[in-house]
Amino acid sequence: MNDRHRAVVLACAVALAAATLAPRRAAAEDPRTQAILRTVDTAVAAGPFAAAWPSLERYEVPAWYRDGKFGIFIHWGLYSVPAFGNEWYPRNMYEPGSPEFAHHVATFGPQSKFGYKDFIPMFRAERFSAADWARLFKESGAKFVVPVAEHHDGFPMYDCSLTEWSAAKMGPKRDIVGELSRAVPAEGLVFGLSSHRAEHWWFFDGGNEFDSDVKDPRYASFYGPARSQKKAEDKSEPPTKEYMDDWLARTAELVDKYHPQLVWFDWWIEQPAFEPYLRRFAAFYYNRGAQWQKGVGINYKHASFPAKAAVFDVERGQLPGIRPEFWQTDTSISKNSWGYVAKQDYKTAGAIVDDLVDIVSKNGALLLNIGPRPDGTIPEPEQAILREIGRWLKVNGEAVYGTRPWAVYGEGPTEIVEGSFNDTKRQAFTAQDFRFTTRDGVLYAIALAPPERSVTVKSLATSAPHAKGRVRGVRLLGHHGTVEWTQDAGGLNISMPDRPPGEHAVAFAISGVVAGR
Repeated sequence: MNDRHRAVVLACAVALAAATLAPRRAAAEDPRTQAILRTVDTAVAAGPFAAAWPSLERYEVPAWYRDGKFGIFIHWGLYSVPAFGNEWYPRNMYEPGSPEFAHHVATFGPQSKFGYKDFIPMFRAERFSAADWARLFKESGAKFVVPVAEHHDGFPMYDCSLTEWSAAKMGPKRDIVGELSRAVPAEGLVFGLSSHRAEHWWFFDGGNEFDSDVKDPRYASFYGPARSQKKAEDKSEPPTKEYMDDWLARTAELVDKYHPQLVWFDWWIEQPAFEPYLRRFAAFYYNRGAQWQKGVGINYKHASFPAKAAVFDVERGQLPGIRPEFWQTDTSISKNSWGYVAKQDYKTAGAIVDDLVDIVSKNGALLLNIGPRPDGTIPEPEQAILREIGRWLKVNGEAVYGTRPWAVYGEGPTEIVEGSFNDTKRQAFTAQDFRFTTRDGVLYAIALAPPERSVTVKSLATSAPHAKGRVRGVRLLGHHGTVEWTQDAGGLNISMPDRPPGEHAVAFAISGVVAGR
C-alpha cells in the first residue's frame, strides 16, 4: 500500500466503523423486507397480470422501446477506483493466481488489511453531474438510459433501505440512481436501470479460501453470503429463501422509488431458485406499469423468461437473422471492460454504428455501455465516440428510429458470428453489405461502408421475390442533391455523388417497393 492509499484508509476509518457493527438480521426476519414483499403481493393481486407464465406472455413491448432502438448502459461503481482488469475486479482480487490478485497485493497490500470495502472512501464522485450526463446521452442520439443500480459487488448506487452499504450512505453519500432518474427524463429520454444483485450470492466466495476480510464477520452484511458458485450451480447449495426474499425486495424497491421503464437482469436469474420470484416480480412490475400508464420492459438472457414474457438480450453478440420477437444486444464501448479501467481498448464509432444498423434490421435494439471514472466524469474518448454516433444518427436516424424489419434483413459477403461474446470477432463490413429497415411505406437500404462510385442492391432486382413493385425514387440521406439510379434484373444500381455524406454507413430511402413483413 502506498502512502496516499494508507492516508485515505486511516482518514476514513471512522466512516467505515459505522457499517462494521454486527450483521443485520436475516432478510426473512427484517420487517422492512417483509413490508416491501407485502406491497409486491398487493400489486400482483390487483392485476391485470398474474404471477404465471400464461398471463405474463400477454405482455406487449412498449412503442418507446421498439421505436427508440438505441440506449446507453452505465457501469459505474467501486470497481472504477482500482481501474484495473475490469468490473469483476472485486471478485478476482480474491482469486489467488489472477492478475487482479497480484495487482491488488502489490498496489494496496494484502486482502486481510485492505479489502474491497476499503475502496469505498476513495469513491467520491466529486465531479458527477447527472444533468451533464443526460445532455451527453441526448447528444449521442440515445432514446433510453440504463444505469447499473447494483452490480455483483453488492454496493448499491441508490438509496437502498435494506443495507447500510450504499453510495447514498457511504463514499459519495449521494443517491446516484435517484439523480439520474430525474435528469434523464428531463432531457426527454426514457429511464431504466439494471440489477445484478442475483450474482452476489457467490461473488466473493474466493475470499473464504485464504486470509482476507471476506471472512471477517464484521463485514458479513457487505460481502455475504459469499457462498460457493459451483455448489449453487450444481444445485447442492442453492440460494436460500432469505436471500431470494431480499433479492425481490431490493428489486421491487428500485421500481417503486425510481419508476424505471426498463429493468435489465444479468444471466444468473436462470437458476431454478429464481423462477417463482421472476414470475412474482414481473407481475408486480407490469402491473405497476399499468398503474403508471407507462410502457415498461424487462431484459433477460438465455431462457430465464418465455420469449413473449419479456425482452431477450444477447450480451456482446448478435443474431444471424430477423427474430419475430423484439430483442436487444448489450455491449460496451470498450472491448475489454464494462467499468472504467486505465487501459481501455475502444471500439470505433463506425463499428458501433454498423452493429446498431445490423441489430435494428433484425428487429432489435442496441444498449451501449460506458464506464465513468470514480470522480464521476465520462472519459473523453467515450464522449467523443458518443457524439460521433449522435452526428451519424442526426443525419440517418430516419432509417433507424421507428423502423421495422423488411422481408429480409440484408445482403452482402460479411457474416455475423452468432451468439454472446462474439461482437469483436466479425470482419469489417464492406460497401456490399446492406441492411434493410422500413417505415411509413419507405424502404431504407443502408450500406455499412460508404460506396466509392456506385453500388448494386441485389435484393431489389426486378426478379427478386420479395421486391414487389418497381422502385419509383431513391434519396441518399444527408445529400441535398439527386442521385442517379436504375433497376434491372441484377438489382438496384445507384451512382454515388462525388462527396458522400459522412465516413460511416450511408442510407438510401427507396420509394415504390412494398415494404414490411
